[in-house]
Amino acid sequence: MSKLFSFTRRAMLLAGLAAAVSLAACDKAGTSADPKAPALKFNAVDITGAAYARKLALTDFDGKPRQLSDFKGKVVFVFFGFTQCPDVCPTTMAELAEVRKRLGPDGDRLQGVFVTVDPERDTADVLKAYLQGMDPSFVGLRGSLAETEAVASEFKVFYQKVPTKSGGYTMDHTAGAFIFDTDGQVRLFARYGSKVEDLTADIKQLLASSKR
Repeated sequence: MSKLFSFTRRAMLLAGLAAAVSLAACDKAGTSADPKAPALKFNAVDITGAAYARKLALTDFDGKPRQLSDFKGKVVFVFFGFTQCPDVCPTTMAELAEVRKRLGPDGDRLQGVFVTVDPERDTADVLKAYLQGMDPSFVGLRGSLAETEAVASEFKVFYQKVPTKSGGYTMDHTAGAFIFDTDGQVRLFARYGSKVEDLTADIKQLLASSKR
């Protein structure tokens, strides 16, 4: 394992840990809109009621302006990454595709959203080819450098360029994902490395609670 890769992975893990600690401070675990409904117990970090990750307005790979309200009625999985990521990003999105399969017919009620933190290289065409090769339902979002920074700040997501010996660069970034319920409210922060079984169970709970 190269020193660069070790540094990149370590930075992402530390960023993810810092995020998880701050997110865990929320004391509204298992909050439900129905006071008579049983409290939900999740595998991911419950961030129900968080005062961030409330707005997401960027352009998709087909040039269409998108925002969270476009996906109302679905559980939305939002991940920040870049297409040249060697392992974290493709692994996360591949696992999400597997979750959709395991949900059966309810898989259509789970929307994967990939936000690039590298819009300079992740053109609309590159983003589209990357995601649709994993799951045709996935939506890829990109913006200008300023728009990307603003969205990352709203979600408290860390990212930065890291120069490589070849003269290019890679990206360090927060490795977790944000999961929204069918009403468009942020509910969970899923750390990188979460088991597919655990993600599936959490999303099933959110889908079931929306039917009450």
